[in-house]
Amino acid sequence: MRGARYFLLNKPYGVLCQFTDPAGRPTLADWFPVAAMYAAGRLDTDSEGLLLLTNDGDLIHRLAQPEGKQPKTYLAQVERIPDAAALLSLRQGVVIEGRRTQPAQVELLDAAPILWERSVPIRFRLSVPTAWLRMALTEGRNRQVRKMTAAVGFPTLRLVRVSIGPFEIGDLQPGQWQEVPPAQVRLLLSSRV
Repeated sequence: MRGARYFLLNKPYGVLCQFTDPAGRPTLADWFPVAAMYAAGRLDTDSEGLLLLTNDGDLIHRLAQPEGKQPKTYLAQVERIPDAAALLSLRQGVVIEGRRTQPAQVELLDAAPILWERSVPIRFRLSVPTAWLRMALTEGRNRQVRKMTAAVGFPTLRLVRVSIGPFEIGDLQPGQWQEVPPAQVRLLLSSRV
């Protein structure tokens, strides 16, 4: 698309994944100053992390098609320590809302990842440990990671998307963004979309 622009944004916690809200809640417009851009994919208000923003409607359409889906990687802090059976279930796919999810890549991390402080702390209970999972999904159902971890008995407390296909969050802090040159977007996505 001629004139297409592409941006990576680290969406902060508590921000709607849209540019306007009649109720006056925080939106992407509070953090991102470039007009006429749209999110290629969404994150719920309680989730943080990487968004791809663009005015390239063709790319957004291609990414929404099953054959164009990019793997998305998340860091999920869950309540309690998942056992081998729960991890296997997540890897094989779990039934949520009557449909089995596609298999996911799931790794139990040995230590908490180095992340920014969240603006609203997670619910913390002294008697209940937490663990971090790295999960890569190839589908994008509404609140899918949260529903998957809850289905196996380990509710998600904090969720951060760290990559979309070849694009990574890198050093972007909440609310920070960077432009990606169109040639780089085409090169990175050419074999995948």
